[in-house]
Amino acid sequence: MTSAAAPAAHAQSPPANSVAAAVRRNTPASTIRRWIQNYAELLKLRISLMVVITAWAGFYLGCMRSGVSSWNMDLACALLGVTLTSCGAAALNQVLERVYDARMVRTARRPMPTGRIGLAHGLIVGLACVTSGTLLLSWYNNVLTGTLALLTVFLYVAIYTPLKRFTTLATFIGAFPGAMPPLLGWTAAHGIIEWPAVALFAILFVWQFPHFMAIAWLYRHDYARAGIRMLPVVEPDGRSTVFQAVSYAVLMIPVSLVPYWLHMTGWPYAIVATLLGLGYLFASIRFSRIIHAQSEAKSRGYAHFLMRTSIIYLPLLLAAMMLDANGAPLK
Repeated sequence: MTSAAAPAAHAQSPPANSVAAAVRRNTPASTIRRWIQNYAELLKLRISLMVVITAWAGFYLGCMRSGVSSWNMDLACALLGVTLTSCGAAALNQVLERVYDARMVRTARRPMPTGRIGLAHGLIVGLACVTSGTLLLSWYNNVLTGTLALLTVFLYVAIYTPLKRFTTLATFIGAFPGAMPPLLGWTAAHGIIEWPAVALFAILFVWQFPHFMAIAWLYRHDYARAGIRMLPVVEPDGRSTVFQAVSYAVLMIPVSLVPYWLHMTGWPYAIVATLLGLGYLFASIRFSRIIHAQSEAKSRGYAHFLMRTSIIYLPLLLAAMMLDANGAPLK
C-alpha cells in the first residue's frame, strides 16, 4: 500500500525546475525588473526619449539666440519637465485607450490591457507626471513653457486620443502636440516665441506625416480591429496614404531650409538639409509601391523603410542645425 501511494504523491508534486523558476520569478530583483518594465511601457520611454532630444535641440538653439550657456540648470529642469509631461501624457493616453489597446496585437501586452497596472494606478501616475512636469517648467523656467506643456498634454490626451475613433483628421490634429517639444525647449531657454521657434515647430509638424503614414500602413489591420479611423483603414487602397506621405516629404525640403533663411544657420546646414530632404522624399516615393505591392510582405517592407528613414532623418537634421547654429540676431 505504501509503495502504491508513493508514485501517486510524486506525480502530484510540481517538477523541481518549475518550482525553481517560480522562485526566481518572485525574487525582489525580478519583481523590481518587472515593475521597471511595466513603467517603461506605461510611460513610453522610447518615445519620450525622442521628445527630449527635440526639446534639447530647441533649448540649444534658443540659447544660441540669447547668447547664454546651453549647459546649465535651466537645461536640466527643462528636460526633466518635458520628460515628465511627455511620460504623463503617454500614461493618460493608455488610460483612455486601454480597451482599444487590448484589441490590437502590437499593444495587447501593454500593462493596462493585461491588468499589470490598474486604471486608478495608471491615472494617478499620469496626473502626477503631468502636474509635476508643468509645475517644474513654470517655476524654474518660465510660465510660458509650463503653459505650453500643459496645452500640449491637453491636445494629445483630450482631443487627439478620442478623436482617432471618429475621423482621419485626428492625425492632422495630433501633429500639433507632436511638434511642440522644440518649441518648449526654445521658450525654456529664451522665454518668448520667435520666428525661429515657429520654424522648429513647422519642421516637426511636417516631418510627422510621412512617419505617421508608414506606421498607419504597417498596423492598419490592428487599427481596424480597434475601430481607429486611420487613413489606411478608411481608404484601404493606399492611394491617399501615399499622397499624404509624398506631399509632406516634398514640403519638408523648403520647410527644413527655413532656419537657413532666418539666419539661424549657414550654408553647410542648408546643403545637409537638402540632401536629407531628398533622401526622405526618395523613401516616401518608394513607399508609393504599396499601392501595387504583390504581397503583404513587400508592402510592409516599403512601409518599414520609410519609417526607419524618418527616424534617422530627424536626429540628423537637428544635429546638423545645432552644429551649424550661428546665433546671429534676427533681421
